[in-house]
Amino acid sequence: MRILGITIPNEKRLEIGLTALYGIGLSRARHILELVKIDPAMPAKDLTVDQENEIRKIVEEYKIEGNLKREVSANIKRLKDIKAYRGVRHLRQLPVRGQRTKTNSRTVRGNVRKTMGSGRRKESKT
Repeated sequence: MRILGITIPNEKRLEIGLTALYGIGLSRARHILELVKIDPAMPAKDLTVDQENEIRKIVEEYKIEGNLKREVSANIKRLKDIKAYRGVRHLRQLPVRGQRTKTNSRTVRGNVRKTMGSGRRKESKT
């Protein structure tokens, strides 16, 4: 089964398979299947053509995939343009949602440690 150019996995449960679409999570997938009155545990390969078309019709009403990605990137660009705090955090590639940066977000800051421990070598007593 394909929806908007994305292949839904045949072997997985339908509720899990629908989450392959960007913008559809587990709760929205369950809601869609509830509207169409299809068992969420059914694999995608067992669907009839009519059931596929009903699911496709409901999914296309939502903003998903390319349109949603464009909207999200436009929102981030707007925050950057007006120099909002969140926009500045995006510009500097730092955590946006209030996480601490002293000990976490090492990879984002470029402070990657390859070994365990603090990274400091112990001084030899010779």
